[in-house]
Amino acid sequence: MGFGMVGVSTPFPISIFLTPTTTLQQPLNKHFSIGVTTEASLSKTKPRPAVILPGLGNNSSDYEKLGVTLQGYGVSIVVPKVSRIDWLRNAAGLLDGNYWRGTLSPRPVLDWYLERVDEAVREAMLMTEGESLSLIGHSAGGWLARVYMEEFGNSSISLLLTLGSPLMPPSKDLPGVIDQTRGLLNYVERSCAKAVYTPELKYVCIAGRYIQGERFFGNSNSLVPIDSEQPVTEVAVMNNTNQSRSVSTVARARFIGQGYKQVCGQADVWGDGVVPEVSSHLQGALNITLDGVYHSPVGSDDTQRPWYGSPAVVDKWVHHLLS
Repeated sequence: MGFGMVGVSTPFPISIFLTPTTTLQQPLNKHFSIGVTTEASLSKTKPRPAVILPGLGNNSSDYEKLGVTLQGYGVSIVVPKVSRIDWLRNAAGLLDGNYWRGTLSPRPVLDWYLERVDEAVREAMLMTEGESLSLIGHSAGGWLARVYMEEFGNSSISLLLTLGSPLMPPSKDLPGVIDQTRGLLNYVERSCAKAVYTPELKYVCIAGRYIQGERFFGNSNSLVPIDSEQPVTEVAVMNNTNQSRSVSTVARARFIGQGYKQVCGQADVWGDGVVPEVSSHLQGALNITLDGVYHSPVGSDDTQRPWYGSPAVVDKWVHHLLS
């Protein structure tokens, strides 16, 4: 399977270079940091250390293989200590009236997460030798990285790279749409610094095009034309000869579409199976869309359902950590 770069949006003209992949298979601890000594790390252009911010419901060990892959490029990795059960702490927001009004703020509900990110950043800073570091935010970890930078400062951070992150709040007052973050993304959009792409600080936002959703009602065949050379894993594609599709294919596209609708307000859009493409980009950032890329490490594999952290996909974005 190929992973084509189908869309790149930049605030100004920029050249993009791809580098070869080297994957090292090594066991890692559940909560881990990786320091490496490689030819890259011994050179004058030693890659910045990076902190990977887990997505909602993920734990630290979900990113072990990604950490090993990045280790092959000479990038030292730290992952905050997060377990799946930790996310139950967010239930404290139910006691906040702002939750029910849809005006919830990240703090104090997410203080536990931000504090663990800060611990990981402090650990990574010990590896920088006075230089800067990168943040890699997967899924909700992308917008939580923005909150962290706003609340704890970003003077030590030179790159925020997001992977399938829902970065934009859904439009208000749309029928059938409930803000799943209960106002958190509105807070981020209103209160956090805008995305930039400057020599001092770069935002790189990566979206996946894995499957197109459909509406429950309306023209179920109104699909975006697909290039025959593009990967078509589980994409809702009409048969060219009889214009028919299986019931399961239509049902899946409609189910996925309802998830997309809760995030961006529209069902019949492309996305990574969880987050719509349009929600994963920010004005002012370097925005990239990759074909055939699934949302999560959970339920993925490196061939039929690769996610953002699969080695062949990492090959498409790792150069941003190395420059």
